Amino acid sequence: MVIIDTDVLLLAFAFHRDERQAVNTTFLDQVKRAEPATTIFNLMELLGQLSFNLSPERLAAWQSWLVEAFNLDIIQPSPEPHQDPSEFFRTQVFDHPFAKMRAQRMAFVDALVLDLADRTPGVECFITWNARHFKSKSALTVLTPTEYLAQNV
Repeated sequence: MVIIDTDVLLLAFAFHRDERQAVNTTFLDQVKRAEPATTIFNLMELLGQLSFNLSPERLAAWQSWLVEAFNLDIIQPSPEPHQDPSEFFRTQVFDHPFAKMRAQRMAFVDALVLDLADRTPGVECFITWNARHFKSKSALTVLTPTEYLAQNV
């Protein structure tokens, strides 16, 4: 499984003049066969960014133009059996990311995303245009779309 960061997905829908657009498009097309996924936190960050420019109707149809179009799985944390809901929420939204922030010195949303990616079985790599923000902060292989394409020719 390949986890895709928000910046890669956002580039597909915005910043159309960005010089990385062609590589980004090629990456998203090729990764469809590698069990691509993104986290629920990436999804919400993306939808929040796109909410400024999309109609409410288009935003509500996100599953068709995002999940189905890119063959994405949405990774979500799941509670332990019999775990209290407030304990689960605190653990996922505070304890885990705060521990990563203390250990790795990283932004909150990055810590949320990377912590969930690290704890998800079967993840092979994490793809982001901001690889320098994540490399050495995870046991996962962290690559840019360009690096991923070079390894998977």
